[in-house]
Amino acid sequence: MKNRFNTYDIICMVTELQRLIGMRVNQVYDIDNRTYVIRFQRSEEKCVLLLESGNRFHTTQFEWPKNVAPSGFTMKLRKHLKNKRLEKLTQLGIDRIVDLQFGSGEAAYHVILELYDRGNIVLTDYEWTILNVLRPHVEGDKIRFAVKEKYPLDRAKTSYDAPPPDALKEILLKGKPGDNLKKILNPNLEFGSAIIDHVLLENGLAGNMKVSNDPNKGFLMERDLDKLIIALQQAQKLLDSAKTEISKGYIIQKKEQRPNPEGGEPTYLLANLEFHPLVFAQHKTQPVAEYETFDRAVDEFFSALEGQKIDMKTVQVEREAMKKLQNVRKDHEKRVTELQRAQASGRRAAELVTRNEGLVERARQAVQAALAAQMSWEDIQLLVKTAQENGDPIASYIKELKLKTNHITLLLGDPYEEGGDDGDLEPMLVDIDLSLTAFANARSSITKARKSYWFEKFFWFISSDDYLVSVLSFIPEDKASKTPPSRPLVIGGRDQQQNELIVKRYMKPGDLYVHAEITGASSVVIKNPTGAPVPPKTLAEAGQAAVAYSIAWEAKVVTRAWWVAAGQVSKSAPTGEYLPTGSFMIRGKKNYLLPEVMQFGFSFMFRRGTAGERRSAIQDDAASEVTSAQEEEQEIIVSDDEVEKKTYRQRSVMKARKRGGEDSDSDVDGSTDSDDESAAFPNTHVKVDHGTGEVIMQSKTRTISEASDKTNEEKLPSFPSLPKKGGKKPQPSKEKKPEPKQENQLKRGQRGKLKKIREKYKNQDDDDKDMMMKMLQSAKSEKESKKAQKKAAAQKSNKGKASRAQKIPQPAPLILEADSEDEPEAEQVVENEGGGAVAEGGEQALLQQLTGRPQPEDELLFCVPLVAPYSALHHYKFKVKLTPGTGKRGKAGKTALQVFLRDKTCTPRERDLLKAVKEEDIARNFPGKVKLSAPQLHKHKK
Repeated sequence: MKNRFNTYDIICMVTELQRLIGMRVNQVYDIDNRTYVIRFQRSEEKCVLLLESGNRFHTTQFEWPKNVAPSGFTMKLRKHLKNKRLEKLTQLGIDRIVDLQFGSGEAAYHVILELYDRGNIVLTDYEWTILNVLRPHVEGDKIRFAVKEKYPLDRAKTSYDAPPPDALKEILLKGKPGDNLKKILNPNLEFGSAIIDHVLLENGLAGNMKVSNDPNKGFLMERDLDKLIIALQQAQKLLDSAKTEISKGYIIQKKEQRPNPEGGEPTYLLANLEFHPLVFAQHKTQPVAEYETFDRAVDEFFSALEGQKIDMKTVQVEREAMKKLQNVRKDHEKRVTELQRAQASGRRAAELVTRNEGLVERARQAVQAALAAQMSWEDIQLLVKTAQENGDPIASYIKELKLKTNHITLLLGDPYEEGGDDGDLEPMLVDIDLSLTAFANARSSITKARKSYWFEKFFWFISSDDYLVSVLSFIPEDKASKTPPSRPLVIGGRDQQQNELIVKRYMKPGDLYVHAEITGASSVVIKNPTGAPVPPKTLAEAGQAAVAYSIAWEAKVVTRAWWVAAGQVSKSAPTGEYLPTGSFMIRGKKNYLLPEVMQFGFSFMFRRGTAGERRSAIQDDAASEVTSAQEEEQEIIVSDDEVEKKTYRQRSVMKARKRGGEDSDSDVDGSTDSDDESAAFPNTHVKVDHGTGEVIMQSKTRTISEASDKTNEEKLPSFPSLPKKGGKKPQPSKEKKPEPKQENQLKRGQRGKLKKIREKYKNQDDDDKDMMMKMLQSAKSEKESKKAQKKAAAQKSNKGKASRAQKIPQPAPLILEADSEDEPEAEQVVENEGGGAVAEGGEQALLQQLTGRPQPEDELLFCVPLVAPYSALHHYKFKVKLTPGTGKRGKAGKTALQVFLRDKTCTPRERDLLKAVKEEDIARNFPGKVKLSAPQLHKHKK
């Protein structure tokens, strides 16, 4: 874009502004440190001349914003120029220097405007002695632009005539090889690049032509020199005529296409590119705006420049938005295509499994029988390979064993395909779950899109005290409370509008308002449904959230937060003051919290199905905590790799037997015939007799019979058809009953840990356990009424009468009936984004459906991303730590999701639900750029 005058522009403007001669200076103003305005007046005629150092000079019809306090240079101009008459307005030689003479004789003053390089404005007296200079500097060794120095008039160029042919030829020969015509001529001529391009095109030449001796390439000296001479003479005539004739003005424009989000016809925005006193040949194909004079065109060009910048910025924002929209559309189309492809593939796999039901069952039962016989995975792999080499019809369909995930891969085709016909179904690899029948494997898992909870539009989390408070819920039924345990919900606003919404609509009496000691932080509200005192740990976590969702996270600065009751927060401002959106008036004392290290965590909460709603989500966490010591002991016992493999095989046997007990007439291997039915590969049979507990391996050569004892402990038989590594044939062997691992066989450190556990809990009875669980509460509840105390005493007496055998901990019932004695008197309805309105009294029912530690028997419907202080995620199954860092939120969220998906304890259902979460929802509540911390995180990043 053109933003300064060239020689041709200066000549045209000087000629046009001769009409200002004789007008007196009324006042001088400064717009900025480079631009000054001189107001002229002659009787009733007024005019404003604008001078910008290095760029332009012209009159203006627009009101430019002026500085309130004039600069020192402006005051100097006012002192010497006010009421002076403009006597001359000339160009010094043919240089880009303009001289404005005010007054005459010894009272004359000159304002010299330089329009080249960095530009300058100089004020001199009648002898050209510098009185003030806008930009003092030194040129070379002798020329100084400073006060009391003489302005150098002799350095200005005096002629712009076209060079003679010999001089022009010499200029062309001095050019570097490969330089084009325009690059050679511009430094040696005073016409300017725009005029040179114009006259070259008018005479059949072009500025990008290269000087060459090849007649077919570029500018040939002997052929094109005369054309060039004529072109330069034409340029000289243009400058000569500009000294006597007032030129019109033209603004060269460009069409900028504006995106149309509706997909209709695009609209265009005309952007100004250049201003000229003539429509040059190189601009004839572009849109042009014509004005009466060149001065008017320049004024219009620069006055619309700022508005045009805003318009162009708007267009750029629109383009970026449309680009993002197109990318989202493409991503959605891609995802839909992938889902459709996956749907078609799943439907085809289900159809193949259904058509090959017998084959799938026999292959599944064969592998299950080998697992039930406690064969190692390596032996099972060798068995399948040997059977395939022997041409076994079942083993030939098995392409891969995925025993770590309890799956096998079969190559299934259409058994009803006729010869010569391609058929509807092509053969494909299908993963078969060994724990499911063929028809169960053929079912498709469809994930239903969930509706969002009302609090998901805010920053939100559930404090850690919901677990500690609910430990008392995990008590015998006769002590169970009639109301479900509360889960303190903490919500925070994402912007000023949400801060306003949270306080006005969602904060109720009994809730607490938390804010960081930083301007512009998020307003955090602790929802307190019971009205009981909020535990200190919940207050600390809410304070962490208030600090994290502010500029303190990006700045990595730890600061404190404070809290007040809901009644202390008001929107009414003092008299004469106004509170903007998202700001509130706090009356009374603020309760300050101690500053804590900003450590947040990322996790997921799972929504239970109908079966899971019968108990509190928190009670599962409590149950998990109560049995943690036993789980630790089991982990110690089975820490050896070999024992883990045995335990997995035993688990497979127990699952098979369990299915045998649940399904009518089904054996361990899944067959539905008599109790003495074989299920294996045709050449290698596995036979289980439930009457005697005997497992029989049969092959064409020999039979091995091994019986299990009354404890149903499995033995490890050897397949006679499998050769051993030494090359010898396998011999039948009778293995002893596996004895439990002795204490002296434990790994290092395990013996001492077991001893400490036994020593710690050896004298603990049920009453002691109840007492210890009560001590886990982070805050004491209010004192019970006399009636409640009598009721508790009666329950205690009833407990003494009950037998020890009946003292089995049971989860507290979740009572949500309308006639409950603890039901709130009135429930105020609040907005629920997830479909309709939800009563605040029913808010806890929503929260009880969510759990951070799902149990194996839970029916899980969906999962919800959760970002909270790391201490609030202590008992969650999946979690990573977030601290202030440099990682982008989206990438960090994807990495965290991969950590969860690759967790060994992640069940297939949990993995499916995690994958179903939208990418834009995963990192939505991250405080900012983060650093992830998790065990073995580098492996997941790879």
